[in-house]
Amino acid sequence: MAKYLLLKHYRGAPAPVNDVSMEKWTPPEISAHVRYMNDFAARLEGSGEFVDSQALSPEGVFVRYDGAGRPPVTDGPFAETKDLVAGWMVIDVESYERAVELAGELSAAPGAGGEPIHEWLELRPFLGGSPTVTE
Repeated sequence: MAKYLLLKHYRGAPAPVNDVSMEKWTPPEISAHVRYMNDFAARLEGSGEFVDSQALSPEGVFVRYDGAGRPPVTDGPFAETKDLVAGWMVIDVESYERAVELAGELSAAPGAGGEPIHEWLELRPFLGGSPTVTE
């Protein structure tokens, strides 16, 4: 089994087919989307492939250490993760092909008009082990 992270993006990924931002959806459209996500997760729990998932609030900042006795620095000149990552799901599957299959299915969650979003999901494998350094 291998763990993969599926990242859902607010912005930063290529535009989905049904490119209507969630703040423009009706309450029933939002409910249908959340129900799809919950049903998807429940099915993967049943197959033993679900690890965890969370939706993320758009609030947040980057924080950086700026030296002893100095307050941490927040934000910066770069695109912020809060602007990019809407949520995530961790799956534990037998193969890369299965991870791609599930990511494709998840991208079909309904959006505006009840139509599938066809959103792009970032699929990233967990690092398997600590790299070995040789001299």
